[in-house]
This record gives sequence, structure tokens and C-alpha cells, in this order.
Amino acid sequence: MSVRKFLLPLSSPVSGEVALHTALLLTKTWNAHLQVLYIRTDTRDIAPLASEGMSGAMIQDMITAAEKDSTSRTRSLQTLFTTAAEEHEVRIGTPEFGSPSSSASFEAISGRDDEIIAHHARLADLTIVPHPGAGEDVANADALHAVLFDSGRPVLLAPFTRPVSIGKRIAVAWNGLSNSAAALGSAIPLIRGAEAVRVLTSPEYSRRGPGAEEVIEYIAHQGITADIAIFNSIDREVGAGLLRAAEDFRADLMSMGAYSTSRLRQLILGGVTRYVLENADLPVIMNR
Repeated sequence: MSVRKFLLPLSSPVSGEVALHTALLLTKTWNAHLQVLYIRTDTRDIAPLASEGMSGAMIQDMITAAEKDSTSRTRSLQTLFTTAAEEHEVRIGTPEFGSPSSSASFEAISGRDDEIIAHHARLADLTIVPHPGAGEDVANADALHAVLFDSGRPVLLAPFTRPVSIGKRIAVAWNGLSNSAAALGSAIPLIRGAEAVRVLTSPEYSRRGPGAEEVIEYIAHQGITADIAIFNSIDREVGAGLLRAAEDFRADLMSMGAYSTSRLRQLILGGVTRYVLENADLPVIMNR
């Protein structure tokens, strides 16, 4: 198993800078290809506003402003992409199949963000998204949920700050459910090259399913040695205890299942996934 293609949807230079460097670090490590997408506003979505009582002149002004903003943002993201690729010494262009070198490409596409992201994520080994809190850009959260709910593929949440390494020390958040297993499976190629692996579990986090000891036995078949750490919640927040345990391990990557309970329930009442999304400052591979 290897990782050969990454996807990175970007919406702004402010929120995307760290995610871009995170993606290029992985691309360089795996000699893979990184596809960077900027999804421009589809001005056809503005026209139906005429039925809301807006005049033709007002709608035209909105279309002109949207096109101007998209053009400006495309140029800014293209410059950010080129500069970062050169810094990481990743070749810009289409992948050369069979070549051991890394490559990256940038494309601006018009359309609906969620549809385009899910479409491309279905044929990517891993989609990296900027941290939802980075730059307070709501598009980042939309991109993450598009991958989680509509692609059937894993997503990697980028941290707030540029990582020095990814995958040398990997924490596996384990609660026994299928989404934890899916996240573990997605992380296996990276786990194989890790220097240390730790399974994080807690009675407050676990559900009916295989236990941490069985995870240790499973990944031993992959030639991987790991240990177990039991964590406790902090101030009744299981997510806080999980992140503290990952920090104590000095993890530079964590895998976890996302949304064991519904997204709406977590939005209203909170939950481990929501806490991690809001507070994690290490790369996190998620599956649902």
C-alpha cells in the first residue's frame, strides 16, 4: 500500500497557507502528486436572485463583483501555490507516471464547492483541508464535511501551524467503531513508516467493538509495534483528554473516526469530533 495522489481544496491564501505546506510536505515524502483546487463562484447561481425581487442591474453588479473577486483570489492562490511548491522542491505540472519524483498542479474550477470537492476526493488517496478555524473561513468546514459525508474517502485536517514532520509519531484514537477502523486503515501506509505508534483509548470514549489490545495485534500483522495509553476526559471533555494524550506522546499525526453521533447532535450538544475539529493543532486523519 502506498499513497500516490493528494487533493487540496483551497478557498483563500490566509486559511490555505499552512494546509498547502502540510500537503506539500506529504507529497514530497511520498513522491506523490498533489492536485490543488480553487473553486470559483459560479455566477449562474446568482441569476435566480431575480425571482427574489432584485433588479437586473443589481444582479449584474453582483456578478461583476463575484467575477472580480474570483479572478483576484485565483491569482493570489496561484502565487501562493507556486512559491510553496518551489520551497518544497516539488515539480509543478502533471504527474509523470512511473517517475519517483513528486509533482503538483493548480486548477481553478467554477461550480458548487461541495459537489466538486466530493467528486475529486473520491479518486484521491487523501484529501487535505485547511483547519476550519484558520482564517475563520467557513468554506474550510464545508470542504471537510463534503469529503467526510460524500466521498467515502479519508480527510486530513491540517493544523493551525506549519508542521515540522508528519507521521513519525502516530497516535491512533480508538473507540471500537467502524469509523475508527476506517481511519486506522487509511493511516496504515503512514503507520508503516512511523518511528512510534500509540493507541489511545478511554472507557468514556469506547463503544462496543474490538478493544485496543486487538488493534495492537492487528497492526502487528503489518509489521508495526505499538503501545496503549488510557486517557481520561478533562473538565468532562473527552476530546480534551484525547488531544492531551496525543500531545503527551508528542504525536505529529493522529487517526480517528468522525461523527459517531450525528453532526447535528454534535453541533448542539458537542462531541469528540467537534472538539477535535475546533482545537487540534496536529494533523488528523478522519473517516466517517
